[in-house]
Amino acid sequence: MEKKWIFKKQIEQEQVDQFRSELKVSPIIAQLLLQRDIDTYDKANTFFNPSLSDLHDPYLMKGMHQAVALLNKTLESNEKILLYGDYDVDGTTAVALMYSYLRSLNAQLEYYIPDRYEEGYGLSKKGVDYAIVNKFTLVILLDCGIKSAELIQYGMDQGLQFIVCDHHEPGAVIPPSIVLNPKQKDCNYPFKELCGCGVGFKLLQGLIQSNRWNLDSLYIHLDLLAVAIGADIVPVTGENRILAHHGIRILNEQKRTSLDCLLQEAKRNYPVSLTDVVFTIAPRINSAGRIMTGKHAVDLLISENLVEIREIAKRIENFNNERKELDSSITTHALEILEQDEWYKNSKSTVVYSDDWSKGVVGIVASRLIENSFKPTIVLTETDGKLTGSARTVNTFDIYTALTKCEHLLEQFGGHAYAAGLTLRKENFIEFRSTFEKVIAETLSIEEQFPIEYVDLELDFDQIFEKEENRTKVPKLKRILNRMEPFGPGNMNPVFYTKNVFSEQVKILKDKHLKLVVIQPGSDVKIDAIGFNLAHKHLEVASGVAFEMIYSIETNVWNNKTTLQLNIKDLREM
Repeated sequence: MEKKWIFKKQIEQEQVDQFRSELKVSPIIAQLLLQRDIDTYDKANTFFNPSLSDLHDPYLMKGMHQAVALLNKTLESNEKILLYGDYDVDGTTAVALMYSYLRSLNAQLEYYIPDRYEEGYGLSKKGVDYAIVNKFTLVILLDCGIKSAELIQYGMDQGLQFIVCDHHEPGAVIPPSIVLNPKQKDCNYPFKELCGCGVGFKLLQGLIQSNRWNLDSLYIHLDLLAVAIGADIVPVTGENRILAHHGIRILNEQKRTSLDCLLQEAKRNYPVSLTDVVFTIAPRINSAGRIMTGKHAVDLLISENLVEIREIAKRIENFNNERKELDSSITTHALEILEQDEWYKNSKSTVVYSDDWSKGVVGIVASRLIENSFKPTIVLTETDGKLTGSARTVNTFDIYTALTKCEHLLEQFGGHAYAAGLTLRKENFIEFRSTFEKVIAETLSIEEQFPIEYVDLELDFDQIFEKEENRTKVPKLKRILNRMEPFGPGNMNPVFYTKNVFSEQVKILKDKHLKLVVIQPGSDVKIDAIGFNLAHKHLEVASGVAFEMIYSIETNVWNNKTTLQLNIKDLREM
């Protein structure tokens, strides 16, 4: 499907000139900053130099005073604490971070990760019963629990105490326990977009502040929080930017053994960016819960035994390879179902299921189907006579709100604007599919029905380099762009537009990707470029054909040599 290019509003030249003069930066950088509402020296300084001292006071979060008091009391009494986390990256890193810190206090700790296949998402009765039987005093729920009011009440009736650390959208009924979730309507915490691991981090920050301990003992674990921020695709703005910035620095400088071994298995070298977290580290951590159990991920992240770490890392790499095979075969099957069913020909949504698909990869398959047919998508499989699965959205369409309008047909659901999980009775499938389709047809705008690429700025290739710069070296512009990282929602890697481009060399890699050397008439700049999954456009870049393209400015490392490379997002013949 052809992408729609949307050019961001350009800032008035007078404002750009005034701002660049104040900051002593190029017009390109000034324009990019102003587009991000960074319009003062102080804002720019905060953006380029994120400081941990700018983190919000954790006690601004509703429930924090009670949560810290309960945690302090439990620790002082040396009573048993169970850390209960979701099986995805956010949940397992949250458990690993909290376990790594609290064990330094000689706390009586255990952790529990529910089985995706036997217990499903969130707090399970089996997990509550485990806490009861094993005489835990306090259960800290991480990245789950906001919709588990009944099970939490059941546990409280049996003498358990709970602290919920969650970031998903609250339902109509809030659990009767202590709840930390900045998305609660009556919570005045200034930053609403923390991930689950981030909420757990704020609880530990509050604990440390209450005891006047050194926060550095917590900050050394920010690499785990950076992994959670990248994996959960939360906005990389505000507190998340500060936490991710310092977490990625720690990840690269301190090289936690467990993450280092994962990167070695993936044949990935340092330095690592937040983008590398999303595409290299996160899928591997996730694969443990998708194929076997998320407990493997926690075991890996908290272990201090090199032999054990290497063994688990190899096991997880095997899980990831198995996940890829399942992902591919199920996607192929799903596409066959969609092709054969006339209902989907004119639908605005996709809701598809098979009773033998792996529950662990349906979320990935939903994303794959969106790549093929750009529609809000739900992929379901059968578990214990019910359909359960994952929903994924397109552009900024709020999939969670759409599901709330189908709530009467669902057994349960949870998530946020961009992704959700759901369960329904098998006999309700047809009615649910029709109801969901009706909701999408009524609320999905025409603009949201096409993949969108936002373009920051038009450039000529000569503008990438300063006049005196060596064209074979990485230019100053790229070095400054690097300082704008970490990139993610709310602070995306800048995308540039260049017209009247020609290719000098064209190669097709692995039958899928375009590898080019691009030039512009009248310029002495020749730049390597790669277009992932753009091999079908090879005729549009044939010799002598002028085209326009949108791209990000990146680098490529080969044989220890770093060179400039453009990552082509899309291109069109002129």
